[in-house]
Amino acid sequence: MIEFNKAPCIGTEINYIKEAMENHKLCGDGPFTKKCHSWMEENFHVNHVLLTTSCTHALEMAALLSEVLPGDEVILPSYTFVSTADAFVQRGAKLVFVDIRPDTMNIDETLIEDAITDKTKVIVPVHYAGVACEMDTIMDIAKRHNLKVVEDAAQGFRASYKGKALGTIGDFGCFSFHETKNLSMGEGGAIMFNDDSALESAEILREKGTNRSKFFRGQIDKYTWVEYGSSYLPSDMNAAYLWAQIEGVDTIQDNRMAAFDYYDKGLRTLADAGLIEQPFIPAECEHNAHMYYIKLKDLAERSKLIEYLKEQDILSVFHYIPLHSSPAGQKYGRFHGEDRFTTKESERILRLPMYYQLERADQDRVIQGIYNFFGK
Repeated sequence: MIEFNKAPCIGTEINYIKEAMENHKLCGDGPFTKKCHSWMEENFHVNHVLLTTSCTHALEMAALLSEVLPGDEVILPSYTFVSTADAFVQRGAKLVFVDIRPDTMNIDETLIEDAITDKTKVIVPVHYAGVACEMDTIMDIAKRHNLKVVEDAAQGFRASYKGKALGTIGDFGCFSFHETKNLSMGEGGAIMFNDDSALESAEILREKGTNRSKFFRGQIDKYTWVEYGSSYLPSDMNAAYLWAQIEGVDTIQDNRMAAFDYYDKGLRTLADAGLIEQPFIPAECEHNAHMYYIKLKDLAERSKLIEYLKEQDILSVFHYIPLHSSPAGQKYGRFHGEDRFTTKESERILRLPMYYQLERADQDRVIQGIYNFFGK
């Protein structure tokens, strides 16, 4: 069986987890957490990074730090994971879904401005497959309308837009380190931002509403409850697992890029014949090989190919069901304008097996299986 995904493992994770245990520092903000923070701040040229227990929690923190209140409106694509929406629904916001671009599957930046009302508070671009949204346009719109931008960069680790790391362009950026992502800590995420004035609020929010972080830095002689907060700190054992992968990030990324390129070259004949569509990477974007997908003619053809590959012991998957068509999406939001591409494109897309150390022989089986499906 060729699995769709395998969690990455570089080989030194267990040593660092053992080290965390031997140091008797298992809770949040230990030595490995600090190493992860420092590496990302330095390599992504961002002032502040805080690991979280998930990207969902990073997005919740971003919503709180953006001061989203009941009745505010948040503009986002419908083609995204539920966490993008949940973080703002939790604050009582109304979701305003905007159509996507069919080339990148990202929010159509040309449709955002028309969706803005006097209640709009935040724009949430989602960098699908680690390919950047058109951030210059989005940031210009946000600046002119005095809106916050929260980047959902769950799939965007080590991807960039015009040389800037995804997650560092807007007011807040959020990563995922779930086991399906390029780098993993099992469950985990990170929030990033450049605004120094947001740091104290972010630390308080992340530390259950206390000023405990200042206490540990020796800035105060005792800590206390100062504001609303929650527990968004991951265990340092999780951070130890992540640190091993950060150390090996070049190896992981080179391997994934090679796998992406191999799929792309191997399937090009079918694309040239008009039987499938391949991923599109705009010139200003550097992607991270988070996934490899193809697009089929329609839902029926995709369903047949999924079943055909499954019969060959090859697992392929699709996502997402557009949020605006879901019961919760209809309850908490509305679709602004015409759904020209969101539903149509979501029904055509098929993700192929993609993970660190995917065997070339297995990729050959996947490619040949798709050719066989089309009788080629």
